[in-house]
Amino acid sequence: MSYYLEPMRLEDVADVSQVERECFSNPWPQSAYRRELRNAGNNHYVVLRERAKVDLDLARRDEARRADFRRPLGLLPFVRRPEPQVEEGASDPIVGFAGMWVLFDEAHVTTIGVLPNQRGKGLGELLLVDLFEQGLARDAEWLTLEVRVSNAPAQALYEKYGFTRQGVRRRYYSDNGEDAYIMWSPSMRAQAFREQLARLKALLLERFGPQLLERPLAHGGEAAS
Repeated sequence: MSYYLEPMRLEDVADVSQVERECFSNPWPQSAYRRELRNAGNNHYVVLRERAKVDLDLARRDEARRADFRRPLGLLPFVRRPEPQVEEGASDPIVGFAGMWVLFDEAHVTTIGVLPNQRGKGLGELLLVDLFEQGLARDAEWLTLEVRVSNAPAQALYEKYGFTRQGVRRRYYSDNGEDAYIMWSPSMRAQAFREQLARLKALLLERFGPQLLERPLAHGGEAAS
């Protein structure tokens, strides 16, 4: 199996909604995603797809491109946008998704999820790194999010990237009234953070190797960014 990221499109909403229902007990309505995708200037939404059959030539090209990723600040975007090279109508299943709002110097993670049977592989980390890169590309300084107080694995991932707890939202989750920690990243404009992000991403790329593909959009459509 291999994986790739691409911008979420309006035609992805039904599949994203289905995946979200497997991830969370209080999923968004599909109309919320459609509304978000029509406001691309202020947000970013991405899907993670699984590809069962790997084009070996494409995988080798991707591996060669990743081999160049040795510069301290050389953030290599996961999502690529060359001309379409995939058969019209081709579609690989969505196994994860993420999104955020961007307003002035703050980026707020609205959602991030991976199918339960795909967890433990580093896929959530791929999505998080993509959000950081998009935040940097839009000149945001901070990334913030809410996380369930009981979700220790997610908190550990966020802390790995420098997030700290800055407060609590009481009874934030409507399904069970659970509290949420408010977490903030370090300044993304700081040299030390950018170097750390580059190091962690390099390790992630090495972990996935040819399993992580850099794919073009599979077909035309309205995307979030």
